[in-house]
Amino acid sequence: MSLPTVYPLSTLSPELKAALQERTERCLRDIVGANITTHYGISVPSLSLFRQAIVGKDVKEDPTVVIDFRQTVPLTDYGCYSPFIAKFFCHPRRQSELENLLAPGLPNYIAKSSSTTGNRPKLLPKYPRRWSATPSSFAKRLHLASSGKAVHMFSLALRGLLDIVGEDGEVMKKIPVCIGSCGGTRTVENWPVETDSTRMGTTIPGYVSPWATGLITHHQSFILIHALFALSDPTVERFLMTFITFFVDLIRYVHENWDLLITSIRDGTIPDIGHIEHVWTYLQANFRANPQRAEELQNIGPPLDRPGWAQRVWPNLKTVARSVLGPNVLIQNIGYGCTECSIGRMLNIGDTETFVLETGDHIEFLDTSRALVQENILQAWDLEPGKYYQPVVTTEDGLWRYVVDDVIQVTGFDPRNGSPVFKFYGRKNLAVRLWYAEVTEAHLVSVVRALSTEDIADVQEFTAVIDLREVPQTVGFFLEIVGDIARQKAFEALVRANEEHQRAFDAGRLRLPTIRIVKPGTFAEYRL
Repeated sequence: MSLPTVYPLSTLSPELKAALQERTERCLRDIVGANITTHYGISVPSLSLFRQAIVGKDVKEDPTVVIDFRQTVPLTDYGCYSPFIAKFFCHPRRQSELENLLAPGLPNYIAKSSSTTGNRPKLLPKYPRRWSATPSSFAKRLHLASSGKAVHMFSLALRGLLDIVGEDGEVMKKIPVCIGSCGGTRTVENWPVETDSTRMGTTIPGYVSPWATGLITHHQSFILIHALFALSDPTVERFLMTFITFFVDLIRYVHENWDLLITSIRDGTIPDIGHIEHVWTYLQANFRANPQRAEELQNIGPPLDRPGWAQRVWPNLKTVARSVLGPNVLIQNIGYGCTECSIGRMLNIGDTETFVLETGDHIEFLDTSRALVQENILQAWDLEPGKYYQPVVTTEDGLWRYVVDDVIQVTGFDPRNGSPVFKFYGRKNLAVRLWYAEVTEAHLVSVVRALSTEDIADVQEFTAVIDLREVPQTVGFFLEIVGDIARQKAFEALVRANEEHQRAFDAGRLRLPTIRIVKPGTFAEYRL
């Protein structure tokens, strides 16, 4: 039974506004009450005015604490926390020095960002959430959404393991350093690193690939092993992954290695593809010869040779992506967020671009057209549909009014609870800057969408640069495509995004965009 479509409201009723405000402020008081007594909370100068304002108050119950917070707590960035986070990487790592550092207790794991506006990945401690119902991570949402057989394409590999010692020098806890999806999945599934050996030879109920597949760190080998077990099982219903590009890679690698995969399924032998030596024994123990399935697949053929290929291979497939899959397969975006925190979930099934605010953390907003200062912070009920905002997050993990470098466009409010409804617009600091205008990420995406049509080309992946190889300069695109491409079409899309491009072109200060086609798999080579 399908769920009814939710249509956002353009304005909030007094009742919805009051409910949203009460819910938001309760969340803030709970977070502040827990984190103001941490090492960070009691020591940083940026919180000194706030500490003075709340002396003698019941932080979790006194409503004036919210006013104090808004008036005295400044904006922060990663640099405010890095000296504290660095303590986790000093020796010895004493429990007494690391406990209650940013939030109560010790972190479950330290998340390593997969992308950053700086020159090094961010490292962010992720602490136990106070309520099990809190949507603390996308891992939980994926876990709850994964009824039926699913291919869980999430890395479980660690980037490091920190031993926390007591006063006697004994190890009290091991804290993994890993990407956020790995730490979130391990936390939700209760998979501590100390018990990894007990899962190595198992396949978790509902999963298709053995647990040990998650410990493969080489990208192509990781994808190919997931593909091998998925192809072997015709009952697959879902593919779950952090980025849709993983599925694009899977289709490409399956096409390129079709004969190898079919032979492996027929013979029941894990192929020698490299970078899997540490888990090969566990993979092989879970793999069986299936000549009948190999014959079925051989008759269907490789993915790029037949439209709707995936639904022929997996008749029960319901959720992932488009053309190669078939008309009845759905792209389902579980939610929107970043390493710092989860921010929203999908508003309607099938709409991958529209989200509703849902989080266990406190989210405020900055209008992108105004100065990035504390005085310009807005609350959820102050937002206006059509305008662009940056999220400002205060989290259970110990961040205080932390500015997220994303831009969202608010489109309305959820009629069920008043929460803002929004679309992701782009990264704040990612843009191609020409002398007369800034070409934002959203503008670049609009160009690629204009190019990625049936009568022009199917753009698989792209990136963009300023092309200075000739005078005048222009925007240069690197594309992986199926089909042909047109520079004029790209220019027209740029002009629709910003008419200043036409003026610059007419004045001889800009030439048509350049488009360089790279071979299939080029972008995949840069993924972990």
